[in-house]
Amino acid sequence: MPELFTQSAPAFIAVVFAFALIIGSFLNVVIHRLPIMMEREWREQCKELSSTPPAREMPEDRFDLIVPRSHCPSCGHAIATWQNIPVISYLLLGGKCAKCKESISARYPLVEMFTALLAALCAWRFGAGWEAVMAIIMTLALVPVSMIDADTQLIPDSIVLPLMWLGLAMSLFHPMAGSETLFIAPKDAIVGAMAGYLSLWSVYQVFKLATGKEGMGYGDFKLLAALGAWLGWQKLPVIILMSAVVGAIVGIGMMVVKRHGRSVPMPFGPYLAGAGWITMLWGETIMNSYLDLMF
Repeated sequence: MPELFTQSAPAFIAVVFAFALIIGSFLNVVIHRLPIMMEREWREQCKELSSTPPAREMPEDRFDLIVPRSHCPSCGHAIATWQNIPVISYLLLGGKCAKCKESISARYPLVEMFTALLAALCAWRFGAGWEAVMAIIMTLALVPVSMIDADTQLIPDSIVLPLMWLGLAMSLFHPMAGSETLFIAPKDAIVGAMAGYLSLWSVYQVFKLATGKEGMGYGDFKLLAALGAWLGWQKLPVIILMSAVVGAIVGIGMMVVKRHGRSVPMPFGPYLAGAGWITMLWGETIMNSYLDLMF
């Protein structure tokens, strides 16, 4: 099988697409349940919050990424196996619950399809090999991080911190790689993690001193540290610049179109994740094009 993937790029891309489509279905569970799991854990740890009503209904029984079974949020109908096939089940059911006929959000198949497309792009970019495997792993981590931050303005440590440590561990295999690779030198990975965290942390501290407000959350620092561990400190300026520009454009657009005030917080994690993913695939090309343009 590995020889087939090496000899046939379309076969490798197709298998990755199908695999990521299935994983994308699980990521929908992660995106929905992980914030609830986090809030329940915090409430169990913080006694002073016990008298404050939760922002959402807290399950009393076991609640994690496996239990309970996926069910319709409207009627509680347990979703059968055939109704949980990525994208296909949504189309067969006409976007409605099989029992109560309540509409199912199109977001679920879109997340599945988006995850599959991103993973397929990684397979196309790096070809069959360890680089593609690691790029796909990073993609599967960045998708739920982005969606959870967009929904709740929280970036889960349970995803970001293992991602950072995995990036540092990858650097130990640097000698086995070629010139343009994800397996960067240990020094670049370590400095990248430190610089990624401290760069946004410094901006946060300066902004807080100047305005008395918090401009971003600690999750953003950790996410950029993880990206620095994977891609090296050299790629951090590209990531920060792209995420800042896109974030500013979207922020201004929301203020104009949706009349959002400046006081309304906006998640920065999706822009960091998107910029990091683009840099992972085309960072060298972007940097070289910029240097050619400037000099």
